[in-house]
Amino acid sequence: MNLPNKLTLLRVVLIPFFLLFMYINVPFHYGIALVIFAAASITDALDGKIARSRNLVTNFGKFLDPLADKVLVLAALTVFVELPCVKMGAIPLIIISAREFMVSGLRLLAANSGVVVAAGIWGKLKTAFTMVAIIAILFWLCLCFDFNIGFPDAFRSAVDNILARARMDIDYTHRYFRRSISEGLLAPHRLRQVIHERSIKCSIVQVRYAIWQQ
Repeated sequence: MNLPNKLTLLRVVLIPFFLLFMYINVPFHYGIALVIFAAASITDALDGKIARSRNLVTNFGKFLDPLADKVLVLAALTVFVELPCVKMGAIPLIIISAREFMVSGLRLLAANSGVVVAAGIWGKLKTAFTMVAIIAILFWLCLCFDFNIGFPDAFRSAVDNILARARMDIDYTHRYFRRSISEGLLAPHRLRQVIHERSIKCSIVQVRYAIWQQ
């Protein structure tokens, strides 16, 4: 197994430790969880960069890398739903989860046909924006509860607005999925184009919605 794939697997291994420190009540547990999540996010940037620079791109890495990102992000958002201080409802989590499962389903259909669809640039940007928002929330939790330092409510509202862009996901995912079925776009040679088009349009709308909310 090459180095990029090891980094991707490391990101998966770090997820249980992140959840552990989010739930257990020990000194500076939010700070430790922040460090773990940040380290996992860094591996997301490193594995792809190393794979491309050293020509170590594999089908296993193409499949596992976006899957590890989804599990990491959904794990963090699920914890936030349970924290009253974050004030994040379950609806954004449901919308984000639905979008991720549908895109993953298209990738699995492609994989069954021998086509491996890697994450596009817009999908990577979407994941990066989400991880930055999660790190910001973890930083706020660390300041408030680990160090007893208050933080303006405007900061929390701004982070909530970034996460609220997920509300735009459900409409675009539904449209693309229906169009894929009605127009026969689930054929192997069209799967890559469908996923990339959907990621580009959805990401643009998400960014515009976040900017408009702020």
